[in-house]
Amino acid sequence: MRLVLQRVSTADVEVEGTCCGSCSMGYMILVGIAPTDTREIVEKMWEKTKHLRVFEDEQQKMNKSLLDVGGSILAISQFTLYANCRHGRRPSFTEAARPDSARELYDYFCTCIRRDGVKLGCGVFGADMTIHLTCIGPVTIMLDSNEVLSA
Repeated sequence: MRLVLQRVSTADVEVEGTCCGSCSMGYMILVGIAPTDTREIVEKMWEKTKHLRVFEDEQQKMNKSLLDVGGSILAISQFTLYANCRHGRRPSFTEAARPDSARELYDYFCTCIRRDGVKLGCGVFGADMTIHLTCIGPVTIMLDSNEVLSA
């Protein structure tokens, strides 16, 4: 599983010109699912995400988590996080999960977020989306389950 977290003041996603999800201060998260991912991996990645201390405290130090600041999330499914560009000029996406299992685990990731009481906006799985966001910092962090879970 790969997550790209962008710290934002606002973010929203449109499908065919209609806003279908948004968040205020918090994260816009791109969510990539691999064929080997499981619910257990999703749980551990959410645990890591919600406790990362990348929000500023009173001394402007990145010392607070999403939960500490009462932040919200816009989660977008993003199979292209598994693009393999090693050969040729056209990316291969064979390292991404097939749509049926990817949708199930993306939905489960969203369920984990809601379960913890975090306000959540979502994109539309498999749709052509337009995302608008205002980054803070900017702070952009990539989490890969192969690295996070082996530490």
